[in-house]
Amino acid sequence: MHSDCTPTPTVWVGVDIAKEHVDFFVLNRKDNPRGRRPQRAAALAELARELVELGVTHALLEATGGLERLAWAAFEAAGILVTVAPPSRVRHFARAAGVEAKTDQLDAEVAARFGEALSPEPTPLSSPALLRYRELLRQLSYFVKQRAQLRTRRHSVHEALVRKSLDRMIKAFGGEIEKLEKAVGAALAKLPAAAAQAKRLQQAGGVGPKTAWALTAELPELGTLTRGQAAALAGLAPRARDSGSHRGRRTIGGGRGRLRTALYMAARTAVRVDRRLRAFYQRLQAAGKPKQLGLIAVARRLLVMLNAMIRDGSDWRAAPVA
Repeated sequence: MHSDCTPTPTVWVGVDIAKEHVDFFVLNRKDNPRGRRPQRAAALAELARELVELGVTHALLEATGGLERLAWAAFEAAGILVTVAPPSRVRHFARAAGVEAKTDQLDAEVAARFGEALSPEPTPLSSPALLRYRELLRQLSYFVKQRAQLRTRRHSVHEALVRKSLDRMIKAFGGEIEKLEKAVGAALAKLPAAAAQAKRLQQAGGVGPKTAWALTAELPELGTLTRGQAAALAGLAPRARDSGSHRGRRTIGGGRGRLRTALYMAARTAVRVDRRLRAFYQRLQAAGKPKQLGLIAVARRLLVMLNAMIRDGSDWRAAPVA
């Protein structure tokens, strides 16, 4: 019997997410079906069923700070693969395609064409427990940053009434931070694999509880990545700026900003407390590298070592350097 092994072509739907509604655009189907639905679970589940009937196999959504979760869950439940892309990448694609206008429906079409042109890998949907852990940690980070800004402002204020006002705000933030730290710890305890990983990560020089929290929340893929993938996801991979005979300065950027910040802060500690990373940093300084670039390189090296440690299930001192 003859068997047709021709792979089924991917049919893409682009989805633009707003607070009250979603717009969708289906490629490579008669008349390119498109439309708008309420941003509600029942409506999105019905949309997902209709998309399956149209033969849609993959959806492209832009990350929108959590608003995409309802559609993401509805599509995955219906068997549609989902890729969540950074808005900046989709916008760059639109400009490269000569699309300067921006409407919800046009954004949905651009998202579909982005998926078809670049075939990005699906994005795994995080569990509710991991999403809660991540959201608590992000709120904690926000309050810590706000408190630091208030403390900095207090140093430049001379009016007593203003200083007292700032003191009350700083104290209030401190109370909220304590509550959130307890909540983050409790949320992590409900994720046994992540909790075990966080404990192991803290063996590393420079990695304290908060860095371990950031790694387990923002990089759940740790231990499954190549060194290049890990650096790229953290936004620590150097990007070339060359043209002809000109060799431009390498820069970093993109990726997961909260993760990059946590690793940079860990690197500042690591060069003081870890022998291998301190020696690596000193070699970079001896070669004339600026302090900040050296610390970025240490952060990248630290991440590569942590990824190898989790991958191999080894202790920190046994972790390979590359």
